[in-house]
Amino acid sequence: MQDNNRQPLLRQLPSIDTLLTSAKSNQLQVSYGRSLVLQALRAALKESRQAIQIGELDYTPDEGELIDMAAGWLDSYLAPTLYPVINATGVIVHTNLGRAPLSEAAAAAINDVSAGYSNLEYDVASGTRGSRSSHASELLKNITGAEDAMVVNNNASAVLLMLSGLCQGGEVIISRGQLVEIGGGFRVPDVMAQSGAHLVEVGTTNRTHLFDYENAITAETAALMVAHHSNYKIIGFTSEPTIEDLAQVAHLNELPLLFDQGSGALLDVAPFGLDHEVTVIEGLQSGADIVAFSGDKLLGGPQAGILCGRGDLIGTLKRHPLARAMRPDKTCLAALSATLNHYLRGEAVQEIPVWRMISRPEDDIKDEAASWVSRLEQAGIPAQIADGRSRVGGGSLPGSSLPTKLVAIKSKDVEQLAARLRQAANPVVGRIQDERLLLDPRTLLPGQAPILLQTVIENYSHYE
Repeated sequence: MQDNNRQPLLRQLPSIDTLLTSAKSNQLQVSYGRSLVLQALRAALKESRQAIQIGELDYTPDEGELIDMAAGWLDSYLAPTLYPVINATGVIVHTNLGRAPLSEAAAAAINDVSAGYSNLEYDVASGTRGSRSSHASELLKNITGAEDAMVVNNNASAVLLMLSGLCQGGEVIISRGQLVEIGGGFRVPDVMAQSGAHLVEVGTTNRTHLFDYENAITAETAALMVAHHSNYKIIGFTSEPTIEDLAQVAHLNELPLLFDQGSGALLDVAPFGLDHEVTVIEGLQSGADIVAFSGDKLLGGPQAGILCGRGDLIGTLKRHPLARAMRPDKTCLAALSATLNHYLRGEAVQEIPVWRMISRPEDDIKDEAASWVSRLEQAGIPAQIADGRSRVGGGSLPGSSLPTKLVAIKSKDVEQLAARLRQAANPVVGRIQDERLLLDPRTLLPGQAPILLQTVIENYSHYE
């Protein structure tokens, strides 16, 4: 189409006022409101104008077509950007996919308190103001044996509050081998600097001795700190003092020992074939004065940061000005309380999805993988069972994994297949290895397998 032919087409585009007053547009305005429909119509006109100018359109869209374009824009613009996906990656606590899925009881608890009013900060017995910190603290004290506990919105906040409230202006001694950086650029040294505490590094990357801490203590020392190796493992010629030994040194010098445990493990993972992780309870029993950890990793609950330990220190942190800025909302406290109840009832492995996945027998996974392969082969899709490893993920248990059985799917364009599954109506996220799409049954939730298989069948093509 020649340039001089485009101007007449552009001039034939209806005005925005004409579109706004049409009957079809009025129907849209009933559902979406005039202001939003106006944005959509302007977007439709702009898109059409550009398409005509560059030669993609050789006609002028009529009013009906433009309004249909506006309706499509509204559907796309208002579609939720946060939605469920099926995790077939084999990474149990997948940070990019929302970390720990909640138990049914935790999800129900969120619905119960969010659909109406609640006693978040109200004492119904006395009819006076209450404290939101009371809702989970008693449960945490019961489970961990700590004198007191408090909840903030994530573990980064917990560590920042702990250092700001107890160590501001003082020195905090920590091993060089524990100066971790986790996802999103979160670095222990940066958090210390933000808190106003002064970092004192001791030892070397691979070996730190008890005397390194002892020699670094001065009149300016505010605390000794241990940080969990959340997403890496140092192997070979290595050594670190135990928490017990560090607690003795700290307490002899009338200093607190602060332990950033991170993962929130309340149960020992070793019986399930994983490397032992120092649990929150073990940290406290070993002499740590405060233990900080996440609610949405191995604990298996909502995003939260939790501080457990000495009553006087926790009391100080509860009164700190930052505590209000970091406080959790009612949905977090409801879900966390429901999750903690599973531990108190001795049903965490059965009811909390993270622990159910960790404890799932390999033979059970093999049987499910075989059923998947059978269903896919019936649909003409080449699939087979493959040996693999599932990871805990979420900055927990680095270098440790669980044996699993994978469903491996071949495709002429495996990248395109994976992309189509990710963008399906029910998105499925797997992983690619050796030019095959790998799907791990371990990380699926109950009822998701039929949806996954149907999604694969609908999006697979031999001609990709």
